[in-house]
Amino acid sequence: MKRFVWLIPGIFFLTPAVDVMAADPGYDRVAGRAHASRSEVIAPHGMAATSQPLATQIALDILKKGGSAVDAAIAANAALGLMEPTGCGIGGDLYAIVWDAGKRELTGLNASGRSPEAMTLEYFRDNGIDRIPPFGPLPVSVPGAVDGWFELHARYGRLPMTDILAPAIRYAREGFPVSEVIAYYFERNKQRIGHYPGFAETFMPGGDVPKKGEMFRNPRLANTYEAIAEKGRDEFYKGDIARAIDAYMTEQGGLLTYDDLAAHRSEWVTPVSSNYRGWDVYELPPNGQGIAALQILNILEGFDIAAMGFGSADYIHTLVEAKKLAFEDRAKYYADMDFADVPVDWLISKDYADERRALISADKAAESYPAGDRKLDAGDTIYLTVADEDGNMVSLIQSNYRGMGSGMTPGELGFVLQDRAELFALDENHANVVEGGKRPFQTIIPAFVMKDGEPLISFGVMGGSMQPQGHAQIIVNMVDFGMNLQEAGDAARINHVGSSSPTGTTMSDGGVVHLEKGFSAEVRAELERRGHTLGPSNGSFGGYQAIMFDKSEGVYYGASEVRKDGQAAGY
Repeated sequence: MKRFVWLIPGIFFLTPAVDVMAADPGYDRVAGRAHASRSEVIAPHGMAATSQPLATQIALDILKKGGSAVDAAIAANAALGLMEPTGCGIGGDLYAIVWDAGKRELTGLNASGRSPEAMTLEYFRDNGIDRIPPFGPLPVSVPGAVDGWFELHARYGRLPMTDILAPAIRYAREGFPVSEVIAYYFERNKQRIGHYPGFAETFMPGGDVPKKGEMFRNPRLANTYEAIAEKGRDEFYKGDIARAIDAYMTEQGGLLTYDDLAAHRSEWVTPVSSNYRGWDVYELPPNGQGIAALQILNILEGFDIAAMGFGSADYIHTLVEAKKLAFEDRAKYYADMDFADVPVDWLISKDYADERRALISADKAAESYPAGDRKLDAGDTIYLTVADEDGNMVSLIQSNYRGMGSGMTPGELGFVLQDRAELFALDENHANVVEGGKRPFQTIIPAFVMKDGEPLISFGVMGGSMQPQGHAQIIVNMVDFGMNLQEAGDAARINHVGSSSPTGTTMSDGGVVHLEKGFSAEVRAELERRGHTLGPSNGSFGGYQAIMFDKSEGVYYGASEVRKDGQAAGY
């Protein structure tokens, strides 16, 4: 007996009947989706997916007021800066991919900040520093998020910024109940950065960080948001906010100055893509790590992944080895393209993937791989996605790095500054070597999928080095294993850690493979037989949000991460 199962809008697959039930004795989804925690959300007019339900509702409210997808995304991002400061905020950076339905154009925005001009290799050498610290004043680079908001708004916005930021301002003054996962990360961040000046006054007004269900207010951030809404982006980079950051960083012995903030600018970029079995997967070019996902997919495309089966040792082994190969190139080549000649076209080419694929042994895990030999001429975050009634879609990611960032919490501003400059290398021969005015290597990456020239999916998987692995797994889950949008994110994930790093650290022992619960003991034993070192199942497996457009019906599908506090909702 056979049956047709609808998996992707307009695409049907012939599959054996009741196979899902037979394969999973614990199956309890009457719809036949063994990996899904819940159904996809389906709506005709608009969709938002974020990691905090109140932020999702704010995005929908903006859409219902006539705002664009970008207006709603900015409003949700501002709300998350208040409600989930453990992963984002205006002290951090932003990247976005936008589908403009009217122009039928896909564009990208790199709103990451640069290093202070005083941040030079000589500075660290003269001060006897052989690794940029993760916290404190030294790893702080220019925050790019606010400029990113205004760049996006100038091109795609409809409502005034005062309307867009008003919901976050209201919640900042009146308070909101802290959700479970965010409360957990508040506690973790308190332990590592709670002692820095300004942190306790902002985030521990009652003597401790807020717990699950407690109402939390941040009137300092409300004032900052009001100033930005009324006076514009220059208030942050050239006005009183910039002066307050400069004074605080001088007091703390940091390198970031008013002049560094005043010189900041975002950059519109062209997304790059590779085709995976008919799907055009788009990422942004470096300084981010997005093209690693494309490299992984290119390598996997040469294997019969569907025949291996989800959860099999063959699939996990092949995925991990492909990731190792891509991350060696990530460590060697990815950097600010204004300072380094990054061979993007070569790295994401099918011919190069063929070369790299040949290095993989089917039976043995590699302890290390060489980076590709190109002769040149000379890890917490939030992800959100929104779609509007006109067909516009935005894929947006925003982060402080390391959860709440550096710990530097300036004056009365209500937010923490990021610590992205930690990701610079201190090797003068490295593409990602620290220099003044240079963007550090970045981990945060939004993604987008086109099919047959039409927008299909806006998605992301936040979480440091998990992100390219997560992007690849989402695509494989849908294309090779026939999962729907929600299943693709809910299915158990694989996270390999220990690859060579853009800071100059080199992998030599094969790293560690973390498998979520759901993979069998037999598969784990087989992976160890092949030489993989397995770690605990409580590793970082990222956070997923996605929106898919079904053109034939004119509806959106939404999915939200089961591992987070979030929600996908439409209207």
